[in-house]
Formats: sequence, C-alpha cells, structure tokens
Amino acid sequence: MSASSMKIIKNRIKSIKSPIQITKAMELVAASKMHKAAERTETSKPYFDILRKTLDDIARDNRDFSSVFTGRREGRACHIVIAGDRGLAGGYNHNLFKSLEIGGEDIIFPIGKKVIEYFYGADIYTKAYAKAGGVKLSDCQAMGKMLARGYEKGEFARLTLSYTSFVNMLVQEPKTVNMLPIKVEDTDKGMRNIKYSLTIYEPDAETAFSQIVPYYLSGMIYGAVSESVASELAARRNAMESATKNASEMVDNLSLEYNRARQTSITQELTEIIAGAGNL
Repeated sequence: MSASSMKIIKNRIKSIKSPIQITKAMELVAASKMHKAAERTETSKPYFDILRKTLDDIARDNRDFSSVFTGRREGRACHIVIAGDRGLAGGYNHNLFKSLEIGGEDIIFPIGKKVIEYFYGADIYTKAYAKAGGVKLSDCQAMGKMLARGYEKGEFARLTLSYTSFVNMLVQEPKTVNMLPIKVEDTDKGMRNIKYSLTIYEPDAETAFSQIVPYYLSGMIYGAVSESVASELAARRNAMESATKNASEMVDNLSLEYNRARQTSITQELTEIIAGAGNL
C-alpha cells in the first residue's frame, strides 16, 4: 500500500472520531432527560384514572343519563397525533406515522414539528402546539377545553389520540386510542343501588359530566405527551448508542488496516535496505 493510501485511511479515521464524540454526548443527554420524562409519565397516570372513574360513576348512577359526549354520530374524525420535534431517533416518528389510519377529510391536531411536516397540506386544527417537548400541563388543559368545545359544536364526530407508548428502555410502541365519544357501561346493567344513591350532582348529572370531560381529555393528552417524550428520548438514546458502536467498529477496522499497511511498508523498506547492503 502506498503512502498516499495510508494517508487516506488516517484521514478517514480522524473524520469518524469527531462524530463519535457528538453521538456519545447525545446519547448521554437523551438518557438523562429520559429518566425525568419516564417519572413524569408515572405521576400523570393516577390523575387520569380518577377522572375516568368519576365519569363512569356519574353515568352508572343515573338511569336516564345522556350526554353529547357519549352519543355516536356521523361525520369526520379529528386525530390528535403526537410525534417528535426532530430526527436522529431511529424509527420513532416513522413507526407512528405508519400505524395511523386517517381519512382524507379528517382533521389533524398536531403536537410536534414532525407531525406538521408529515401532514403538510392536510386540514390542521391548530399549529399552536408545534413543539412536543415544550408542552406543559396548562397547555394540555387548554387543548382539552378547545377540543371539548369543538366536539360540542359539531366540528368533528370522533376524536382519537395517537402517540408512542413507553414500554421500557428498549421498547416503544405506537398506539391509538378513542377519546370521544366516551364509551360508558350500559346504564341499565350493573348499576349500584340507584334508588338509594347518596351521590347528588348539582345542578344535574349531565352538567357535572360535561364539566369534567375537558379535564379528562387534558389528562389523557398530558399522559400521552409524557409517554411520547420519554419514548422519543429512549429511541434517540438507542439510536445514538448504535451509531457510536458502529462508528467505533469502523475506527477499529480502519486502524487495523492502517497498522497492517504500515507494517508491510516497514517490512518492505527493511528488505530493500538489507538487499542494498548485500550488494555492497
């Protein structure tokens, strides 16, 4: 191998080592943020569970209960889609988008920059929450009120929520759940002693139910955002770990090739010197 070829290998090794420092740093940052996001996911679950139980209790405790939020109707759907704000996270965004089932006339409620980019040209409900990583509980509460009001007005007939569920550090699964209309148990079955119920709702059960729905929606959205952020960070950490490992292997292979070439060059020079000395 010539000296110029050895120089090319040396330059390649140098060019690969620089990205390794970047991918390693991104891996550590993602891992640090991910643990905080995972904790937030766990703390948000009890809030949602309590609200859901309250809605079920109201519906089951009232024989003649009816609500605009529980009745089925015809019309287009609104899809809340939560994805990432940037790439370098493996198949995180792609896997979610691939799992979606959205009609051409449906409305998109995007959370995350990648959602807006993916659904360019679609009917977008609002772009106010384009950055998923910056969404706070107060934002989710505003979304819940906005969507509940839109559903009451008949802007859409069904509301779904699509996000990536955080299973563990290595597994993140795309998931879609129905939010509206809310499915409650048949009020003619399994009711808990309605005649002697001690729960009294003011001014009435339907009004109480309607007032809780926006908070229920916001609780679901907040939990989904928390899981999505944790999933994105986990996916990015795994992707950066894999990139660091692959780049390190490339450096090792190139270093081995360089050392072999250098050893061959030295051996050849020694052979030439010895041969030259023998001719003296």
